[in-house]
Amino acid sequence: MGTRLRGTAFPLERDAVLHLCIDMQRLFADETAWHVPWLPRVLPAVVEIASRHAARTVFTRFSPPARPEAAPGAWQSYYERWPQMTRRELDSGLLELVEPLARLVPPARQIEKPANSAFSRPGFATALKRRAIRTLVVTGGETDVCVLATVMQAIDLGFRVVLPTDALCSTSDGAHDTVVDLFGARFSSQVEATTTEDLLSRWE
Repeated sequence: MGTRLRGTAFPLERDAVLHLCIDMQRLFADETAWHVPWLPRVLPAVVEIASRHAARTVFTRFSPPARPEAAPGAWQSYYERWPQMTRRELDSGLLELVEPLARLVPPARQIEKPANSAFSRPGFATALKRRAIRTLVVTGGETDVCVLATVMQAIDLGFRVVLPTDALCSTSDGAHDTVVDLFGARFSSQVEATTTEDLLSRWE
């Protein structure tokens, strides 16, 4: 779970920064088919960022369909592979945020998303643009799935992205490092990889 520091630090203008925390839910923290063993290790860093900037934090919650046939397109075959992870089969409590993050709502907000990217939530990008958000601090998991999808779409939408890599988690050390290296090598004008300590020292 390496940290890669590359490029120039982005300015963190108070009113233009939003902390976007991806899918820190019991669905991934508990012993489910989608368990992410790293999640407890990065939780303290995520809590530190979210608690200091609760009013500027949005938590996403991954929301599976009720049943496989309710999913669109290729997602149907995905959920046919994981039918136990549909809402019809799941304990609804598993969709909740892990503690103590859940206690930060409000003033933090939470949104549900039907797919990997936070921007699969209809209207989310428009809402951020309306608030004049220019920089997203992205934490949570998984680095190589939902974080990756969110960051790539954020880049296309024109946002700058700051990744405190010690506040990201995955089921794979190698995939985590590969994605962080990819952002540093190919997207350094739009993505900054840093640490939670550095981020908090600059974001007042």
